[in-house]
Amino acid sequence: MKHTFEERVFYADTDPWGMVWHGAYIKWLEKGRIYWCELNGHTLKEFEEQDILMPVINLNIRYKRSAKLNDVLVIETDFKSTNGTTAIFEQKITDKTTGKVCITAEVEIITISASTGKMFRTMPDTLNDLFKQEMLCQK
Repeated sequence: MKHTFEERVFYADTDPWGMVWHGAYIKWLEKGRIYWCELNGHTLKEFEEQDILMPVINLNIRYKRSAKLNDVLVIETDFKSTNGTTAIFEQKITDKTTGKVCITAEVEIITISASTGKMFRTMPDTLNDLFKQEMLCQK
């Protein structure tokens, strides 16, 4: 299930020329994945209590156009796939007014133990079940 939310560009998000600094997009992508989990009934706090953290191991961003100060951006997050060890999200940020795409991104995560920092060989059941359900919905 795709999650969408809006963010307005503030001064803290921009460079000296009023354009969104390239690294600012990453925080909106992260919010998108957090909101996606919440839309699907799970919070980061719940995962942490289950000893699960989900760090990004691969981030591929295609910058298409710069957003500017005071633009309203639409951030879309959708689950793409899992192989049982990693999961991939597809994300897109567009300008709400023009509909033009600012960036597209593919984000790959793994799961690690919050207590030991070691990677799980397979996704914990909570996430594995969630991702399998998403894959069934996509068919």
